[in-house]
Amino acid sequence: MSSIPSGLRPPRPPLDPKVLLAAVWAVALVSPHHGAASYIASPPPHKAMVPAVYAFGDSIVDPGNNNRLATVAKSNFPPYGQDLNPSVPMGRFSNGRVPSDMLAEKLGVKKLLPTYLNPNLELQDILTNVSFPSGANGYDPLSAELAMVLSLSDQLGFYSECMETVRSEVGEERASAIASKSLYIVCTGANDITNTYFASPLRRSKYNI
Repeated sequence: MSSIPSGLRPPRPPLDPKVLLAAVWAVALVSPHHGAASYIASPPPHKAMVPAVYAFGDSIVDPGNNNRLATVAKSNFPPYGQDLNPSVPMGRFSNGRVPSDMLAEKLGVKKLLPTYLNPNLELQDILTNVSFPSGANGYDPLSAELAMVLSLSDQLGFYSECMETVRSEVGEERASAIASKSLYIVCTGANDITNTYFASPLRRSKYNI
């Protein structure tokens, strides 16, 4: 049974080899002095170093896409988000921001990446930064299936849908420039080991670690 609401499931085209997904350890770029307060309304601290930041993965970088899914893997309730200003449990698996937010701020893009499944998402968000991750996801499609969340294929499908919107709004030339010069963050895999492999016999019967 699909966990994605009717009308939200993206197309699943084969991965375009031109799309570069750079695996980034965002935590390494986060300084200790970066608190979570006042980050919702504050502008970026300096000129953007990249045109956009697009994130994919699991709960480490999920800004709240799971809020719209029929899954128990949610964090849209206290004490999550307690250190944001205002204190709002937005669906991030954190007391404040997540690593992709912090990396986007370091690059001067935005302090909070919006969720792609947010019905109030605006064109400017799509042009500069949007986040596709889904908590409990993994590289193994079975991880997402067991948790009833977005698989990486779903997320890439949404990205393709997103770029179609960009092309229709700003033209092929600018859309190509945005796609080729933007930063792509991928952070996932832990659930493949802890949940899909060790907590379920489905993979252990075929593979060993």
